[in-house]
Amino acid sequence: MSALTPEELEERLGDPADDANPHGFAAAVARDERDAFPDALCAELVRSGFHLNYLPVTWGGTLESFDRSLTLVRTAARRDVAIMPGTMFSIIAATCLQLHGSPGQQRRAAEILRAGGAVAFALTEAAHGSDLLTNEVRLADGVLSGEKWMVGLGLRCDAVYVVARTGERGPGAFTAVLLETAGLSADRLERVPAPRTGGMRGIDLATLRFHDTPVPPDALVGKGGEGLEAAVKAQQTVRLMSMAGSLGIADTAVRLALDFATGRRVGRAVLTEAPHSRRELGVATAALIAADAVALSAARGVHVVPEAFSVWAPAAKHVVAEACDDLIRRGAAVLATRSVLREGTPGGAGLFQKLRRDSDVVRVIDASTLANLASYAGQLPTLTEGTRRPDPDALRTVFTLDAPLPPYEPTRLDLFARGTDPVLTGVRDAVDAVAGHLGDARPAALRLSAAVGGLGELTRAAREPGADPNALIDAAERYAWLHAAACCLHLWSANRGRSLYGTEPGSTGWLGAALGYLLARADGTDPRHHGGPVDSALDAALALRDGNRLFTALPVRLATPR
Repeated sequence: MSALTPEELEERLGDPADDANPHGFAAAVARDERDAFPDALCAELVRSGFHLNYLPVTWGGTLESFDRSLTLVRTAARRDVAIMPGTMFSIIAATCLQLHGSPGQQRRAAEILRAGGAVAFALTEAAHGSDLLTNEVRLADGVLSGEKWMVGLGLRCDAVYVVARTGERGPGAFTAVLLETAGLSADRLERVPAPRTGGMRGIDLATLRFHDTPVPPDALVGKGGEGLEAAVKAQQTVRLMSMAGSLGIADTAVRLALDFATGRRVGRAVLTEAPHSRRELGVATAALIAADAVALSAARGVHVVPEAFSVWAPAAKHVVAEACDDLIRRGAAVLATRSVLREGTPGGAGLFQKLRRDSDVVRVIDASTLANLASYAGQLPTLTEGTRRPDPDALRTVFTLDAPLPPYEPTRLDLFARGTDPVLTGVRDAVDAVAGHLGDARPAALRLSAAVGGLGELTRAAREPGADPNALIDAAERYAWLHAAACCLHLWSANRGRSLYGTEPGSTGWLGAALGYLLARADGTDPRHHGGPVDSALDAALALRDGNRLFTALPVRLATPR
């Protein structure tokens, strides 16, 4: 099967604003009201081959590059982000098996996933959350005992990858097993629906209880003691797809706000021209552009510098999740009363409320905000104090959107970055090289260069005796916003000869708006007052909306409106 394109998927699923469309907004909201799993939509996606987009070609999948997969997934997620857990929860187990599974285990997983089945991933436990080193589910004497919670597709999975304790202390105390579920009786593997979530209602999350469950020798994955390491590495890739979910939600939220604002008048002016609404929408669209740029850069970067993804992935995830949360709140401010109505809004009952609830789940589904930042805070000294210069060819490949990417190699993922962040290290050279072409974005670019130069001092101060105990986490958050700003600069610089976000080639308007937004967030200030001009971001978004295009750097044609 050839790789499905976003445009093909859009036309196949039809106009989501059509209330009669079973794959549209009204159907998604109706499912949400019933806490119903998106069976029909997921079945249609499987028929289309959508579920193959993250599987390598050697597994019978259609993965070409993660930037293409990111765009494909967000075109589906803009209709209902529940399709991601419905069709893609197996990505982390699949990645773990690519890292250390046997050929036979990889073949079996590929068979299940090609057929539209699921391989669940069981890592976390209710009593321990993100404190993985204290997990208690134990594998001993060939049997598995204990309880895992919030296991995606746990009620319907055909197999489950379980990380279990086999030792007493440290990361090496955990081993992975791959269990087929079909032959296990309920007294050995008990599947119980997990507590219901506020957003992504109806998705299959389960508690799995292992009661002296027999584990055959060939179910062991890789070597003993490497289960937790493989799981942590695999989560770096998972964060790419959770960003696609956030962006899908954000696309619909911004589109709803713009649809309303362009058709609503206050006095003689439409809302998009009224000062307050225009500013709110400008900040919201600047946030969306910034989130798109850092996610797209990460999706390309995982092919080129996967060894940097212990930092790049959580930093990008933080920015995308927080920026999308921000733009939803600003969209709600423009919609006002209509943001809380359950009836009479586009897409039927309570679409905007569903988006807001779904966003809250996506931002924590693979790690809490604190756990996400903490995962790389300790690496900041290495990232900010090294002297190694970035590889200009690698940077060029990451950020030039039509440059071919090397194959994705998950075995190159690492637990710790081994050098400086190439994106941030290259900022000063990038600014110097294009300073004469930056136009109105030049002041923000110079601020970015100076801010990056101060990260080392900030990190050293955070590690001094007697420093604020939150200082290192705060430095990690600032690092994330500056990393995203650097991605925007590199993206613009590498693609000056082509149209980005529907603007003229070389246009700096969207860049200045995105940089201003990100720098304000890095400083902990309100982008409305400290983010600089945002009108260009709004104008770009309005042009993309009017052209029926996805809000992304290389716009995708959406389904033809009815």
